[in-house]
Amino acid sequence: MAIRFVHVFDADTEPRRVAEVQRIFRSYFGAYYGDYADRIPDLLRGRGDPEQRTILITAENPQQGRVFAFALAFHYIDLNATLLDFIVVDPTVRQRGIGGALYEALREYLVSLGSLGLYLEVRPDAPELEPDAVRRRENRARIRFYERYGARVIQGTSYEARRPERAEGEPYVMFDSLGAEREPSAAEVRGMMSAILFRKYQYARDDPYARSIVASVRDGGIALQLPRARGPAAITPLRHGIARPFKVLVTPRHQVHHVRERGYVERPVRVDRILNHIRSLPGLDMAEVHDHGVEPVMAVHDADFVRYLEQVCLKLASDRTIYPYVFPIRQRARKPVDEEVQAGYYCIDTFTPLTHNAYIAARAAANCAMSGAELLQRGEQLVYALCRPPGHHAESAVYGGFCYFNNAAIAAQALSAAGRVATLDIDFHHGNGTQEIFAGRCDVLTISIHGDPSYAYPYFAGFADERGEGEGAGYNHNFPLPENVGDDDYLRTLAQAVELIARFAPRYLVVSVGLDIAKGDPTGAWAITTDGFERIGRAIAALGLPTLAVQEGGYDTRVIGRNARALLGGLQMVAGSGG
Repeated sequence: MAIRFVHVFDADTEPRRVAEVQRIFRSYFGAYYGDYADRIPDLLRGRGDPEQRTILITAENPQQGRVFAFALAFHYIDLNATLLDFIVVDPTVRQRGIGGALYEALREYLVSLGSLGLYLEVRPDAPELEPDAVRRRENRARIRFYERYGARVIQGTSYEARRPERAEGEPYVMFDSLGAEREPSAAEVRGMMSAILFRKYQYARDDPYARSIVASVRDGGIALQLPRARGPAAITPLRHGIARPFKVLVTPRHQVHHVRERGYVERPVRVDRILNHIRSLPGLDMAEVHDHGVEPVMAVHDADFVRYLEQVCLKLASDRTIYPYVFPIRQRARKPVDEEVQAGYYCIDTFTPLTHNAYIAARAAANCAMSGAELLQRGEQLVYALCRPPGHHAESAVYGGFCYFNNAAIAAQALSAAGRVATLDIDFHHGNGTQEIFAGRCDVLTISIHGDPSYAYPYFAGFADERGEGEGAGYNHNFPLPENVGDDDYLRTLAQAVELIARFAPRYLVVSVGLDIAKGDPTGAWAITTDGFERIGRAIAALGLPTLAVQEGGYDTRVIGRNARALLGGLQMVAGSGG
């Protein structure tokens, strides 16, 4: 049985998955835990403890979308440690191994999160704490299950001591180091026991019983019980990935921009091929593109330039096309009077035309990117803005390279109001527009991996010594690469870019997605395979940042769909290297 793991971030955007989780919980526990299932949506919404993050991971059939099992855990941010509350498999599912695979996937995610450890409660298997032989055997089997992954029962505290009013003992607390060879400190254990008692079970802070349990954790080494199973524990290697649900944005207005000329590769069919291939990805949800007005465009582009595109394009007849052919490089201060000749004043090449619909489509693409930024600001973790026309070659006052407005820069500018933003351009061609727009900024990191401008468009920008200007010095990084780059060489360069982003520690990441790095693309010179695209996505996802992917280039319509699916599938995977 194929299994896909999905991290459910939001009860409001994932109501179907949350309902499936509630159904499984109730079918397994019945009424034993009262209204716990009803409270799961509020736990995901973060109502209550601001230092507690609820983690809900589902195991499901990738074809049918049916949820088989779920793990619900609490990451206590102030402790940087995690408590596993429930791991439950649908009692109607007869497939063995789902619970183990789900526990492995949770461990992987916590490793990527940097959690110091995973704690869990299990019922005791000692006769003096559990007199019923049948339940004692069940408890022992459960303890052995977790011991296989390196978890150990914490000894030497009064956590499992019998309370006078209870007929059976309290649970054991187990500690899983998540693969690290270390034991928890007394301070860590006291912190977690306090979290369980006062934050999860809501004991009063002055409750003498709860306080006595915390006080029973003595300074010095923490004793961990030896495994019950004979022989060494078999710790399963980390190998499962967890998929993030994601939003996809596309506007039908991209279709009006159709230059029906031989050799013009930036065509509407690109979007159709991508959509057809990515629809089967788990957790995909189409979102609505909203009109954000012209203000976000003006925030990164010169007002005179924006007005020019609007005025010239909208007055053109539907059958008219303007290509730039005069470029005032010596007297740029003297703008030509004729509007059609001005095309060369505002453009960097001879193959990006102005048409009646170019401005309409470009504004729609900007709205697409802005709607993606808005979704990130609302808490989404992964959004794909399928923009067309692309944008990363558009500078503050010039267009070119099939680009009119810089969609990625517009989104990054909007996101920067809430904190640092990193932009990563993985298109085959240098993102000269994004670099120019943010060249003097230190709050927006710009990185581009591209074909060396000595042989690749745009030829005049993208060299390694371009590092930013003024306050932005050191916040622009270019990785110009030679021809015939393959998967492994590209991934090695990407690792350097990812490290720069990690050190910058942004709040958001904007990725300019160029599928023209693929083998055989008519505008590129590299040989990235479909498998390479997935590896690229996984490497970026490992940053664990809220990510907006903005579509740029990619013109081989035979492979663009499956490469987009591979990249997005990789971007979904927040942990693990397989699965």
